[in-house]
Amino acid sequence: MPSPPTIHIDSLARRFGPRWAVARVTMELPPGASCMLTGANGSGKSTLLRCLATALKPHEGGIRFGNRDLWAHRDEIRPKIAYLAHQLHLYDDLSQRDNIDVWARMGGLSADADALLTRVGLDPKRNDPVRALSAGMKRRLALARILIKAPELLLLDEPFGALDPDGRQLVVDVVREIQNRGTTLVLATHLPTSAIHICDRAVVMEAGQIIWHGPSGDLP
Repeated sequence: MPSPPTIHIDSLARRFGPRWAVARVTMELPPGASCMLTGANGSGKSTLLRCLATALKPHEGGIRFGNRDLWAHRDEIRPKIAYLAHQLHLYDDLSQRDNIDVWARMGGLSADADALLTRVGLDPKRNDPVRALSAGMKRRLALARILIKAPELLLLDEPFGALDPDGRQLVVDVVREIQNRGTTLVLATHLPTSAIHICDRAVVMEAGQIIWHGPSGDLP
């Protein structure tokens, strides 16, 4: 996989109605960086991730993926991004294997569903609908999605939610595998003690702004 480009976030702002969810955030992510976003609910973490994922268009400022504007070139850049949102967007009426097959086809990729399910601790022989799975099992299935492709940018929104300690360790292990390919990581979490093992820098957000940034080991 080629080295990912530097990502420049320049005075990024996004509002919902009169409220600015992200207010002129500026930061730079060098190739292979691993950045944790933390802060209270409503601090802007998820909105920033959604802008990086091209799920939201900024109202002011912008993001450059290398020398290209992320929004203007979103159709070309989206295949280079893997995004695990807080809302998992699973196909509840399909089996876990069918979910993986659909995700792979949508991305024009092939995937070994049995191997991926086994990797995230799910039984590949289980064929009942996803709606019958527990919250933690659904989170594991969503984690399998990011293993289908080799992204240059990995975005994770609360990836430790609904997981027991073994599940949280699985997230760490899977993310480390992806990081070993040189992938850039941005992870939003309320559990910084879990994310500190895979993030070398941290950003604390409040009211849509960055109020602290630095090495994750120095997180206040």
